[in-house]
Amino acid sequence: MLRVTARAKINWTLDILGIRPDGYHLLDMLLHSVELCDTLWLEKGEGLSLRVDSGEAGEPSPEGEVTADEKNLALKAARALQGATGCREGASMRLFKRIPVGAGMGGGSADAAGTLLGLCELWGLSLPWEEMEAIALSLGADVPFMLRGGLARVQGIGESLRPLPAPQPLWLVVTQPCQGLSTREIYAAFDRAPGESHLRPHTQAAQEALLCGDLRGLARAMGNALEPVSAAFRPEISQTTRALEELGALRAIMTGSGSAVYGLFEGKKTARLAYEA
Repeated sequence: MLRVTARAKINWTLDILGIRPDGYHLLDMLLHSVELCDTLWLEKGEGLSLRVDSGEAGEPSPEGEVTADEKNLALKAARALQGATGCREGASMRLFKRIPVGAGMGGGSADAAGTLLGLCELWGLSLPWEEMEAIALSLGADVPFMLRGGLARVQGIGESLRPLPAPQPLWLVVTQPCQGLSTREIYAAFDRAPGESHLRPHTQAAQEALLCGDLRGLARAMGNALEPVSAAFRPEISQTTRALEELGALRAIMTGSGSAVYGLFEGKKTARLAYEA
């Protein structure tokens, strides 16, 4: 049985530069993998099957959360890999969920990327990296980044990805203070919002500060263009960013399209106290 770790991500920045004629948004983001992860267990089997578990005891995922049907990105990734390669091998897949749903932490994308990487190993497939990334992009904008993980500047619709040297570990406190949000609905609301209300992060400045270890510079530059829109749907987002900063975070922002919020801390002790509070 093969074990695959599928790590969540946070956005240090999320900027929206425009919209393509096909409706896809042009993005400029600084993405970073975090310790929080889902786990995939894969073994050869007849056909493709998926079980989703959650919680410390590994009980089946509650109804209304992540399901094991054809909408699940892990199953979609497996079928996409079969379609791209002509492989007719089967697999029994078990997904253990820790990444919260509708949080903007890339849980489904992480599972899709983990499935692609794991099944290539399980089935003995050797694909050029460009082909892997093309399959990944067909599944979602965050999936190509999730294949690589680490730290990266991501642009376009997710297809332009520049890996960056990851700094020393940083201390974050992450919380999901409210119900999840629909990425599609949040982007649609962003498009309807007046341009002067848009929050613009400073992605290049955030990248430079992160690479040289300037946490206060990073705190000044980081930001998420979608946060005002998401906070209009879920006021708890703004309440939580303020609470984390009152507890010592250098800066707190929403990740992805929400609804998870994280605070950046200078050290473990301050982060631990904020987490406990």
